[in-house]
Amino acid sequence: MPAPDLALLGPLGALAGTWEGTKGLDVSFHNEEQEIGDTIYRERVILNPFGPVDNGQQTLYGLDYRMSAWRNDEQDPFHTEVGYWLWDADANQVMRCFTIPRGSVLIAGGAAAADAKSFSMQSTLGSQTYGILSNIYLDAMARTTAYQVTINVHDDDSWSYDETTWVYLEALNRLIPHTDQNRLYRVA
Repeated sequence: MPAPDLALLGPLGALAGTWEGTKGLDVSFHNEEQEIGDTIYRERVILNPFGPVDNGQQTLYGLDYRMSAWRNDEQDPFHTEVGYWLWDADANQVMRCFTIPRGSVLIAGGAAAADAKSFSMQSTLGSQTYGILSNIYLDAMARTTAYQVTINVHDDDSWSYDETTWVYLEALNRLIPHTDQNRLYRVA
């Protein structure tokens, strides 16, 4: 299937391509130290356009999504994601559907204008529309309860994100924010 006109992807059209960022900051619980700490990371994100996808009366256009992040000069990524970013023009909804190989799946969504340069998506545990699922171990030990991300498209052919994943950690017996942020620049 040929790639669609990027205008059909609404606010996601500006994200099509291959991107890299070297100044990511992850603030999360570190199991080895049993405390919250910072991790600087670099990442590569590939977003390939596709569509249309028809669901009865609904038509979606999207980006096939692959992401990997590395600490410093490590060869193997410490985090990867695969999934889709989707645009529903009739409902003015952006969506991000992804899975991580730890056994978590998430669908986040939010309202956006077709020409938006900034938009947010949210997801909550138990929601039947924009929700979160985990495997048995993660549900018991590190349950994700909410997710929120804000995307900003910049004029210098870059985009950035600021995201918070709320995780209930059994080891701490409390809910903690796990935050990630980075600015990505087009490389292809």
